[in-house]
Formats: sequence, C-alpha cells, structure tokens
Amino acid sequence: MPTAMIALGGNSISQKGEAGEISLQFTHTRQALEGISHFISRDYNLCINHGNGPQVGNELYRMELTQNKIPSLPLGVCVAATQGTIGYMIQQSLQNKLRNMKIDREVVTLVSQVIVNSNDHQISNPQKFIGPTYIKEKAKDLANKFNWHIKEQNKGDWRRVVPSPMPEYIMHGKSIKALVDRGTIVISSGGGGIPVFNNTNGQLEGLDAVIDK
Repeated sequence: MPTAMIALGGNSISQKGEAGEISLQFTHTRQALEGISHFISRDYNLCINHGNGPQVGNELYRMELTQNKIPSLPLGVCVAATQGTIGYMIQQSLQNKLRNMKIDREVVTLVSQVIVNSNDHQISNPQKFIGPTYIKEKAKDLANKFNWHIKEQNKGDWRRVVPSPMPEYIMHGKSIKALVDRGTIVISSGGGGIPVFNNTNGQLEGLDAVIDK
C-alpha cells in the first residue's frame, strides 16, 4: 500500500481572530480532515502530524491568569498536553469519518518525544516567539517572575522567546512505522514533538523549547 504523511497546521484547527472554543476547534478539525477521504478511499497508509502554536499559546496564557493559585507548567509539558488534546480531536473526528465511510480502521495518537542536542546554539540564543503579545513593562514583569527571555517582535509588541533547536531523532519511530505499515492511522509528533535531551547521567530530560515544523 502507498503511504502518505499529512500535516495539519495548528491555525487550521484554532483560527486567527477566534476565541478558540473547543466546539469551534472540533468543527475546524472535521473541516480540515475532509480532504483525507481521498487517501482513505484509496487504501493509503497514513501518518498525521499537526501544529499546536495557538493551543500552546492558550496554555501559557491560562498559566499567566492562574499563576497565584495553580503552579505553572514547563513548556515541554504544555506541548505534551496539546499533543493529547489535539490528537483526541483529530482521532475522534477521523473515527467518525471512517464509520460514515463504513471502513474498519484503527486511529491512535502517540505522545512523541524528539531528541535534540543540549549544546545546540539555539538553546543559548532563543529566537522563537510564543504566547501572547504584551507592552514592554508587562513583558518585563512576567520575564522577571517566570525567568523568561523576551524580545520586541513589532514596535511596542513584546513576546516571550524560547529556543527552537534542530531535531536529531524522533523517538518511537519503529512503533510508528509498525502501526502505519499494518494500516493503523497514526497521529504523532504533534507540535514538532516534545523536545528532550540526554543529560550527563544518560537520562532523558525535558527542555523549555519548541521544535519548528
């Protein structure tokens, strides 16, 4: 069987200018998946990847609003969380589409880690803008509180910046391939994957960073 890799942008699920209600995100997910019928009806093996920019931005904003009541989470955990939530939306939408097409295929979502080099120059020189836009004074206050790096994106608009190191190895690749090859539709490496590195003890450790598309 032929195999296709399909990428969905995070903005196709949570569109610019919208509040991002989950019902709307489900609607956009179903719309974005309409074209996938072409591949399903032709018996393609499928692996689906998705962005998560708006969703991670929302997670960070929620933490800002609740910082005095609930402990904040590191960025890697937010990426993992959005892999789960967006994967769930894609998975359920696809399962319903398959039922409508009277096709019996499984759809699974994998929480996917990506190994990066802890010495990548991007880590010491963060450039990737994430999260909401602030005036300079507010951005500085949050940077001091959360130990952020901030930069001016446009005149008067300040945002948090994080590293975006190059991925070296996508973990769980053998499992992904085995599932795809047997006809399971796999949703993996959402948001580019959760960035991790091997520490000096040979253990995996998360990183406050994002993997670009």
